[in-house]
Amino acid sequence: MENTTRQEELETLRELIKDVDTAMLTTVSEEGLVSRPMKTQEVEFDGDLWFITKKDTDKYEEILHENEVNISYAGKSYVSIRGRAEIVEDIAKKKELWSKAYEKIMKASYDDPNVVLIKIKAEAAEYWDTSFTKNIVYFYKRLAGKEAENTDINETIEL
Repeated sequence: MENTTRQEELETLRELIKDVDTAMLTTVSEEGLVSRPMKTQEVEFDGDLWFITKKDTDKYEEILHENEVNISYAGKSYVSIRGRAEIVEDIAKKKELWSKAYEKIMKASYDDPNVVLIKIKAEAAEYWDTSFTKNIVYFYKRLAGKEAENTDINETIEL
C-alpha cells in the first residue's frame, strides 16, 4: 500500500512539473540562500531531478559544502521540492542528458571534465493547485463577503 501511495505522489509531481522548462535551484552560500534558473532535463521524474552545470560555478562549490537544496517550478501550478544534491560525473549519464543547446550555452561538450551533473534526490514536495475553477470560486466567495471553505489548493508530500 505504501509503495502505491509513493507511486501516486511521484505521478502527481511528474504531471505538475513535466512541461516546465526552467526550474529555480536554491542552494546555501556563505552569505545565505541563493536561487538561479536551471534547465529542466527531459527525463521521466522518478524522485530524482537532474541538472547540468560546470565545476567552475558557485552552485558547484555550494553543493559540495551544503547539499540541502530546493527546486521550485512555476507553471500551471507551483511546486517546491526539497532534497539533497550530489555531484555526478558519470559520462554515460551526461551523454544521455546532453543536447546541442548545451554546447552553445556552455561552450563545451558532454565529455568536458569541467561539465558535471547535479542529481537531486527529492525528500519532500509542496504544491499549489492553481486550477482556474478552484481559485475563481474561492476568490468570488471572499469578494462577496462569504466564508470560503478550504479549496485544497495546497498539498505537501513526504517522499
